Amino acid sequence: MEYGQTALPSHTGSVGQEIYALASEIFPLCRSITGQGVRDTLDILACYIPLERRSVRTDERLFDWTVPKEWVIRDAFIKDEAGRRIVDFHACNLHVVSYSTPVHRRMPLEELRRHIHTLPDQPHLIPYRTSYYAESWGFCMAHEQLEALSPGIYEVRIDSELKDGRLDYGELVVPGTSGREFLLSAHVCHPSLANDNCSGLALLAILARQLRGMDTRYTYRFIFAPGTIGALAWLAQNEQRLHLIDMGLVISCVGDAGGPTYKRSRRGNTFIDRAVEHVLKHCGRKAEIRDFSPYGYDERQYCSPGFNLPVGLFQHSPFGEFPEYHTSADNLDFIAPEHLERAYRTLAEVIRVAEGNWTPLNLSPKGEPQLGRRGLYGSTGGDKAAADGAMAMLWVLNLADGTHTLLDIAERAGLPFARIAEAAGRLKEKGLLAEAAPPTSSSWQEAI
Repeated sequence: MEYGQTALPSHTGSVGQEIYALASEIFPLCRSITGQGVRDTLDILACYIPLERRSVRTDERLFDWTVPKEWVIRDAFIKDEAGRRIVDFHACNLHVVSYSTPVHRRMPLEELRRHIHTLPDQPHLIPYRTSYYAESWGFCMAHEQLEALSPGIYEVRIDSELKDGRLDYGELVVPGTSGREFLLSAHVCHPSLANDNCSGLALLAILARQLRGMDTRYTYRFIFAPGTIGALAWLAQNEQRLHLIDMGLVISCVGDAGGPTYKRSRRGNTFIDRAVEHVLKHCGRKAEIRDFSPYGYDERQYCSPGFNLPVGLFQHSPFGEFPEYHTSADNLDFIAPEHLERAYRTLAEVIRVAEGNWTPLNLSPKGEPQLGRRGLYGSTGGDKAAADGAMAMLWVLNLADGTHTLLDIAERAGLPFARIAEAAGRLKEKGLLAEAAPPTSSSWQEAI
């Protein structure tokens, strides 16, 4: 297989369809930062990859944070005077503010309104709201439904519990030969939100399954953890090994038709920043590259000044900037297999850059080597493909002075990394190049 191609799992017609199927399987679960929904989600992911389960007890200190009590939710509803459920947690788990404390009361509509969240600008949608660290209770519903309610007495019940328990997260390590690590992380704390949660979890699970058993240079560490508090739990439990991480990506919102969008790491010009930007430059779509900001997903924990890890954020549409974000419209109709597959292929190409990057040394540096007599230069003029290939070889030969990596050369030449890597491989086979840096393995090229 030529460099840059992507082989899909042989037992399915499309990797995008497989990712979509997994996202659909975990979509109905009521996840929060703790509780059974998180454990059930990790159970499903563990059917695809051998997750290692980790947990942290309630009240355990994590830097400046404390693990909250575990949230249990069994049922929730609002009933009208006729006893009909006009809001039902079992119909849509977004109806309950996450981490709501228990309540069972009868109250007039005027009082009930103070505990209901709606979206007046999107009156047919149910919002997603949380109350993790301040005890309160509430419901979410469509604004048009709220406006249609008649004055009267309503029965309100949230059958929930806050108890001593634990915070759970999952981790998978795919070992490589160098001991250096590539971190990939997705949050596992949102309920039924397809793009902002399920898409990233499903994509990383399928990617991890494809990487397992391959010969890779990097060790790939996959983390499936509740947002903020879960990432802090992992950081606290792994502080002694953080120096091994050479690069990382947080993945979310990768199932929609937008983007792609990349937010740089706090350092701004690390290898992962350059690699992703290079891949997106040649992806055939208009990509947006953003500088780091201390707001977003768990990249802000990995990039906090005490750690300052080289971790960026990869998305399609940016969080908070698409109208479906944190609403009931972020459902399985909003994401699609073709968009999930596009994100998968983007990550696969970033991995190829990471795995395939090496520093070449020109063994015939005095003047330009004669490519024609080595079968590296077409004898017939006018062939654009041959001319493009020759230009890639000329760039490699000219910059192969032992100080430039293949990514350096690809950036300087304005050519896709795959083309530069292929040219370097051909030149090496003909004895014109040697490696000025340790060799990399190659089986990953055949199967991602």
